[in-house]
Amino acid sequence: MKKYVAFLFCFIGLPFLLMVGATQSVYAVPIEYIADLNGASEEPPNASPGTGFAKVDFDIDAHTMYVHVEFSGLLGTTTASHIHGPTALPGIGNAGVATQTPSFLGFPLGVTSGTYDHSFWTDDSTTYNPAFITAQGSVAAAEEALALALEQGKAYLNIHTTFRPGGEIRGFLAQPVPEPSTMLLLGSGLIGLAGLRKKFKK
Repeated sequence: MKKYVAFLFCFIGLPFLLMVGATQSVYAVPIEYIADLNGASEEPPNASPGTGFAKVDFDIDAHTMYVHVEFSGLLGTTTASHIHGPTALPGIGNAGVATQTPSFLGFPLGVTSGTYDHSFWTDDSTTYNPAFITAQGSVAAAEEALALALEQGKAYLNIHTTFRPGGEIRGFLAQPVPEPSTMLLLGSGLIGLAGLRKKFKK
């Protein structure tokens, strides 16, 4: 029986936990959100050739948020960057600024390309737009609201420039899709479980 339980954990439990950790709201560890940034994703869309990539690691237990941004090819020079949310629907629409204004602390301004790395304390009022805190009622509520907006796909990161003051490139932040190998491992485990159940029924 012990061997049976060990088999279940190795081939069912562990892959399942890995998959759940990548797709569900498990706040015990930082949750990763990513986005490809481009002009077509802005609302209204624009024809900027600029592109970018953003990664946000949010840990509500540790009260931390790590932001990484890479961008290049912008038509205008950067004037600001931040996270907006929540929009009314996932992956579409506009929303007010949730994080620091006028821009992320230390974000490269006056350039057409660059990178950015910074860690924030999500229980610190300076991490947020004061209007966002007021709308939510408290810093703690603002933290919960931002976490929920990210989880629901209702938060986007964008970069504002002299070419498009309202935002030249943006992308909605979402959790990465599980690797095919993880799904294959889970499927193999389920097949193995079915075989064991059939064996034990005999």
